[in-house]
Amino acid sequence: MKKTVLVSGGAGFIGSHVTVELIGAGYDVVVADNFSNCDLTCFEGVKTITGRKDIPFVEMDFCDKTAVRKLFADHAIDAVIHFAAYKAVGESVSEPLMYYQNNLVSFMNVLEVARERGGCNVLFSSSATVYGEPSPDRLPVTEQSERQPATSPYGNTKQISEDVLRDCVKAYPGIKGIALRYFNPIGAHPSALIGELPRGVPNNLVPFITQTASGKRACLSIFGNDYPTPDGTCLRDYIDIVDLAKAHVCAVARMLDGKMKQEYEIFNIGTGRPLSVYELVTAFEKVNKLKLNYKFAPRRAGDVTAIWCDPTLANEELGWKAERTVEETLEAAWKWEKHLIEK
Repeated sequence: MKKTVLVSGGAGFIGSHVTVELIGAGYDVVVADNFSNCDLTCFEGVKTITGRKDIPFVEMDFCDKTAVRKLFADHAIDAVIHFAAYKAVGESVSEPLMYYQNNLVSFMNVLEVARERGGCNVLFSSSATVYGEPSPDRLPVTEQSERQPATSPYGNTKQISEDVLRDCVKAYPGIKGIALRYFNPIGAHPSALIGELPRGVPNNLVPFITQTASGKRACLSIFGNDYPTPDGTCLRDYIDIVDLAKAHVCAVARMLDGKMKQEYEIFNIGTGRPLSVYELVTAFEKVNKLKLNYKFAPRRAGDVTAIWCDPTLANEELGWKAERTVEETLEAAWKWEKHLIEK
């Protein structure tokens, strides 16, 4: 019998790609979203890619516990992947209460309703921000790396949510949990039918790059060129969105197939290869044969200098590995932007 996975925030960038991979792996999927940072574009793209026009969809806010209870009552859910959170580092610095309210309450509602119903497998969308600002001699970070004080309220909500999941797993025997600490997801599905589509001003680098390339934005700002890195710009671990989505399928299978070695596990999901912001911009120009209008701007609040991961644990335990090259990823991102223009 097919297992059913609930994808909260499933109409967004990461959620839509994960939904495609879950369906491709043979799972039934229920998607729920409140469209706070997306619209129906990617969900419609998911249906086209998968050939599934009947994917259950619920428009709802996970901060509404009554709505969460109804969702669990209406569907036999075997696992939950939780994406329903705000994610902009800079915005969280200026609007901390909004981030604490949404990100923590939505996740605690999922856990509380799961507990009420006897338990569930819970996969939490965490972040490399939990490592804070690691010192250069502590790079790359592993799952055993000490969590540093968060550099933003967004990062703090991820740390707190991890702790909540860890403690719930200890307290409630029916709940099992995995936290995937993402590094920097970028790109789009090769079909160009789904990709990153933020509402209003983007919060991530690649949409700024593609929108500048398309002429939607006049100039790309690179925040900071005076960091202690080889070219003065921040170093990051950029991972293709499809590779990231496949990691979720591996983690869900680990939970549902009873292969977890502990009832709460953590995995870094990245490439293990650092790339600077400037290198990413120039790689986009080269692979897509374009010239971007960009400028260097002052540093942005909440940004760390450099972070990338050691993905060995995920490679060995999940049987997962990042496969797509940055060139393939940036080519797909531009193809997605052109698809949006043509629409």
